[in-house]
Amino acid sequence: MAQSRKAGGSSPAFLFVMTTGIVNLFGDITYEGGASINGPFMATLGASAAVVSVTAGLGEFLGYALRLPAGYAADRTGRYWLITFVGYVINLFAVPAMALAGSWQLAAALVLAERIGRALRKPTIEAMLSYTTGELGKGWVYALNTALDEIGATLGPLIVALVLLLKGDFRAGYAFLTISAAAALIALVVARVNFPTPSHLEQGRTAPAKDFSKAYWLYMLAGALFASGLMSFELISYHLSKARIASEQWIPVMLAISTAFGVLANLAFGKIYDRIGLPIVIVAVCISAAFSPFVFLGGFWLVLFGMLFWGAGYAIQDTLLKAIVAEVLPEGKRNFAFGLYYAGYGVGWLLGSIATGLLYENSRAGLITFSIAMQLASVPVFIVAERQGAPTDASRMVS
Repeated sequence: MAQSRKAGGSSPAFLFVMTTGIVNLFGDITYEGGASINGPFMATLGASAAVVSVTAGLGEFLGYALRLPAGYAADRTGRYWLITFVGYVINLFAVPAMALAGSWQLAAALVLAERIGRALRKPTIEAMLSYTTGELGKGWVYALNTALDEIGATLGPLIVALVLLLKGDFRAGYAFLTISAAAALIALVVARVNFPTPSHLEQGRTAPAKDFSKAYWLYMLAGALFASGLMSFELISYHLSKARIASEQWIPVMLAISTAFGVLANLAFGKIYDRIGLPIVIVAVCISAAFSPFVFLGGFWLVLFGMLFWGAGYAIQDTLLKAIVAEVLPEGKRNFAFGLYYAGYGVGWLLGSIATGLLYENSRAGLITFSIAMQLASVPVFIVAERQGAPTDASRMVS
């Protein structure tokens, strides 16, 4: 093992990961709190299941596809902090603006705006974090940052559920999230002031590839297949509301419980990935693939059980896929590489959302079969990608 990991909390790399994690904590309180009620809220405005699912899918597609030009612009201009700030402002404040939406069309536009803002800032944040992986480990960096992110994603729906429990309505829930949006922006200013040049945190060579490898493209394909089978909570919450499986107050709580489980899964997956690599990815995909029968065929308690598996799926998206891409980043193009990868991932998400939205209206069995099959189809592609040039375990591990 060529280099040692600094475990002390005073490490600048560790502090940067924690600071950006706090930004994401407040950010996720905001947009995951909003996401927990987007489906039912749009339904009250007259949207169908297909409209809700396609809106969510298009939002995710834009949220991934636009990371490509955002990452390219960051690499070419070096204005990664400016791009990050613009992205966060749009991402955060589109959510409380939902309180003013008077039609499902306007609500859908704000859902898309929130995803677009996330697209602008995601590649730059992931690339800046990649400079800390030489010291802290790829899996652990993204797991730790995502765990803070997911704590916010747990609190957001609970806050909205509390607003609803206290006799507030959906609009009051959205409006209350203005507080967390402002807190996220303040934390981002702190990160910018204390770490103006994150590349100075780099130890060793954290972007090992000279250019885009075959493994990179195969990992993108595997990610797209996985994404097509992992549904948005908008469709799930729509189902819970329409099928009367859970009340308005319980729907955000279900999201919070699944996300809390995702926090534990993120930390475990990230730590194990730094030790054994691909096998934990395969195990995690198989766990995630099991969620849809419980969610779309079960009653309240089976749905809640299935949501734990769904939470594990998001842990794959938020930790393991980032760690995998970090293994094959080309030097000098890391923002663009993250953006390009997520563009491919977003295509898979959009196609899967269109398919699942239509299948929900016509065949519940077909919906479940599609979800399971697409996620499991990613497994052989991950295996082939690993054999096409992924690092050895020795080069992955640091201690």
